[in-house]
Amino acid sequence: MNDAARALIDERALSKLRWRCRRGLLENDLFIDRFFTRYAETGVSVTQAEGLTMLMDLADNDLLDLLLRRKEPSGEIDTAAVREVLADLRT
Repeated sequence: MNDAARALIDERALSKLRWRCRRGLLENDLFIDRFFTRYAETGVSVTQAEGLTMLMDLADNDLLDLLLRRKEPSGEIDTAAVREVLADLRT
Protein backbone atom coordinates (compact mmCIF):
# COMPACT_ATOMS: atom_id res chain seq x y z
CA MET A 1 0.00 0.00 0.00
CA ASN A 2 1.41 3.38 -0.94
CA ASP A 3 1.59 6.44 1.34
CA ALA A 4 -1.44 8.09 -0.27
CA ALA A 5 -3.57 5.02 0.42
CA ARG A 6 -2.41 4.94 4.07
CA ALA A 7 -3.07 8.65 4.59
CA LEU A 8 -5.98 9.32 6.93
CA ILE A 9 -8.82 11.67 6.25
CA ASP A 10 -9.16 14.61 8.64
CA GLU A 11 -11.92 15.10 11.22
CA ARG A 12 -14.00 17.33 8.94
CA ALA A 13 -13.86 14.82 6.08
CA LEU A 14 -14.68 12.02 8.53
CA SER A 15 -17.71 13.91 9.80
CA LYS A 16 -18.95 14.48 6.24
CA LEU A 17 -18.35 10.82 5.39
CA ARG A 18 -20.31 9.62 8.42
CA TRP A 19 -23.19 11.89 7.42
CA ARG A 20 -23.02 10.60 3.83
CA CYS A 21 -23.14 7.00 5.09
CA ARG A 22 -26.51 7.34 6.82
CA ARG A 23 -28.86 4.85 5.19
CA GLY A 24 -32.57 4.11 5.05
CA LEU A 25 -32.21 0.45 5.99
CA LEU A 26 -31.30 -0.37 9.58
CA GLU A 27 -29.35 -3.43 8.42
CA ASN A 28 -27.01 -1.25 6.35
CA ASP A 29 -26.60 1.20 9.23
CA LEU A 30 -25.53 -1.64 11.52
CA PHE A 31 -22.71 -2.67 9.17
CA ILE A 32 -21.62 0.95 8.69
CA ASP A 33 -21.76 1.85 12.39
CA ARG A 34 -19.63 -1.19 13.22
CA PHE A 35 -17.07 -0.06 10.61
CA PHE A 36 -16.82 3.45 12.09
CA THR A 37 -16.58 2.04 15.62
CA ARG A 38 -13.73 -0.26 14.55
CA TYR A 39 -11.77 2.60 12.97
CA ALA A 40 -12.56 5.24 15.63
CA GLU A 41 -9.10 4.88 17.19
CA THR A 42 -6.92 4.38 14.11
CA GLY A 43 -8.80 6.61 11.65
CA VAL A 44 -10.24 6.07 8.19
CA SER A 45 -7.84 6.02 5.26
CA VAL A 46 -8.27 7.90 2.01
CA THR A 47 -8.75 4.56 0.23
CA GLN A 48 -11.43 3.45 2.69
CA ALA A 49 -13.23 6.79 2.32
CA GLU A 50 -13.12 6.44 -1.47
CA GLY A 51 -14.56 2.92 -1.31
CA LEU A 52 -17.30 3.94 1.14
CA THR A 53 -18.27 6.91 -1.00
CA MET A 54 -18.68 4.67 -4.04
CA LEU A 55 -20.77 2.19 -2.06
CA MET A 56 -23.01 4.96 -0.75
CA ASP A 57 -24.00 5.80 -4.32
CA LEU A 58 -25.84 2.46 -4.45
CA ALA A 59 -29.49 1.95 -3.59
CA ASP A 60 -30.03 0.53 -0.10
CA ASN A 61 -31.08 -2.92 -1.33
CA ASP A 62 -28.08 -3.18 -3.69
CA LEU A 63 -25.75 -2.22 -0.83
CA LEU A 64 -27.35 -4.80 1.45
CA ASP A 65 -26.90 -7.49 -1.22
CA LEU A 66 -23.17 -6.72 -1.27
CA LEU A 67 -22.88 -6.62 2.52
CA LEU A 68 -24.65 -9.98 2.87
CA ARG A 69 -22.55 -11.53 0.08
CA ARG A 70 -25.57 -12.10 -2.13
CA LYS A 71 -23.63 -10.26 -4.85
CA GLU A 72 -20.08 -9.12 -5.50
CA PRO A 73 -19.04 -5.72 -6.86
CA SER A 74 -19.26 -5.40 -10.63
CA GLY A 75 -18.95 -2.72 -13.26
CA GLU A 76 -17.69 0.69 -12.19
CA ILE A 77 -17.81 -0.14 -8.47
CA ASP A 78 -15.52 -3.15 -8.90
CA THR A 79 -12.43 -1.32 -7.66
CA ALA A 80 -9.71 -2.17 -5.16
CA ALA A 81 -10.99 0.55 -2.80
CA VAL A 82 -14.54 -0.84 -2.85
CA ARG A 83 -13.36 -4.41 -2.35
CA GLU A 84 -11.14 -3.35 0.58
CA VAL A 85 -13.85 -1.43 2.41
CA LEU A 86 -16.45 -4.09 1.61
CA ALA A 87 -14.22 -6.71 3.23
CA ASP A 88 -13.95 -4.44 6.29
CA LEU A 89 -17.70 -3.93 6.40
CA ARG A 90 -18.39 -7.66 6.14
CA THR A 91 -16.17 -8.65 9.07
